Amino acid sequence: MQRSAVSECQFSARSLPVLVSVPHAGRDLPVDIAAEARVSRCELERLSDGWSDLIAAPLLAAGARVIKANMLRAVADCNRHEGDMDVIDVTVPLRPRFGPPGRKARAGLGVVPTRLLGSGQLWRRPLSPQAFEARLNQAYRPFHTALAAARAALLARFGHVLVIDLHSMPSLPLSTMGRAAQIVVGDRHGRSADPAIAAKLMQRATEQGFRAAHNNPYPGGHIVTAMGAPLSRVHAVQVEFDRALYLNADGRADADRALALGEWLRDAVLALLPRLSASDDWLLAAE
Repeated sequence: MQRSAVSECQFSARSLPVLVSVPHAGRDLPVDIAAEARVSRCELERLSDGWSDLIAAPLLAAGARVIKANMLRAVADCNRHEGDMDVIDVTVPLRPRFGPPGRKARAGLGVVPTRLLGSGQLWRRPLSPQAFEARLNQAYRPFHTALAAARAALLARFGHVLVIDLHSMPSLPLSTMGRAAQIVVGDRHGRSADPAIAAKLMQRATEQGFRAAHNNPYPGGHIVTAMGAPLSRVHAVQVEFDRALYLNADGRADADRALALGEWLRDAVLALLPRLSASDDWLLAAE
């Protein structure tokens, strides 16, 4: 029996106004979708944020609610808008549904990934309306339904929510200064969260010896855009970790290093919460 498309976890002993989204760490691939692939499973897994869900464990233990997509990102990308597809990747009857594609969709990385640099076309045929809807219903919509419900429940209980959209990234190329960022904090340039939150996360990252960047090259995707509402006291930030910080050369996770990153993230988030719960004045003053 195929398991649920989404895992939702929360420890009952303690609850925090923190929601952690893990959209790209899923490892399930339905048999019918696997049969449509023209590349190997290994190639499809290149799209995933391998084992990034391990980083969420300390926040889960501290009382955060964690929503994880269980299916491979190749099935459907939960960090894209439903309408973000390039029409060349779908059959003619489906094309009127989509407007001009975004930059990612033009590269084959829309809500259903279709092309990947170095692999070419991922699927044997363009997506039909039935195939597209099936993927959204199997993987994408259950994730967003769970995420929205958790956000609403936490906001009703606490009056404020901090959403952490958790990702990992390939090692970035060296900058002109020779130092590539290891952690990237994205808040849609202050639109999905008060800028003071990203500033505090950046500060703590630097204090712990990490090289951090703000909104460059990842300002945050669909999830923080949809979840964040700073004026309603819902602050959403995307946090990207360099995979070299917790994966070995063979792509396997180093559990100790992943746990250490998770503990850093937990401590950074916990340090924010008293100020968030007490007042928004500190946020406004930091602008």
